[in-house]
Amino acid sequence: MKYDINVRDATLDDLPAIVDIYNSTIPGRMVTADTEPVTVQSRVPWFNDHSPDFRPLWVAEHEGNICGWLSFQSFYGRPAYNATAELSIYIHSDYRGAGLGHYLLNKAIETCPDLHVKTLLGFIFGHNEPSLRLFEKFGFEKWAHFPNVAELDGIERDLVILGKRVV
Repeated sequence: MKYDINVRDATLDDLPAIVDIYNSTIPGRMVTADTEPVTVQSRVPWFNDHSPDFRPLWVAEHEGNICGWLSFQSFYGRPAYNATAELSIYIHSDYRGAGLGHYLLNKAIETCPDLHVKTLLGFIFGHNEPSLRLFEKFGFEKWAHFPNVAELDGIERDLVILGKRVV
């Protein structure tokens, strides 16, 4: 990676930067199924669903600026799935392609034993080749393919679920 990056647990004060990075991906129609920007206030419950010891939300900083984030999210919301987590990675446009996604995904995999996570999932649009390639580099495999389940600007898009056992 070409930057010196610090990764830490997010605080509520980081939420505006997290939301800004998230919202910056919406117009590209590659990363999220949201079609309009979200507000900081609307993301507070999502933020509160995270905890450093179970479902962390990390921010990556470069020279004091948040340049990306990664979240672990519970899969399906039932206790029997506690050892499975969905990952989301969002990178500021100035840092895309510089290895930050690779760095964050590697850190997430390494942290799984401490979180008692045995299975990781990535929910990725079928046309999001950069994200699919990133996850595949780490040994994630296609576990599900949902054709034409999302519609963005009148174009139907596939959802691919990639999975990896990390134990």
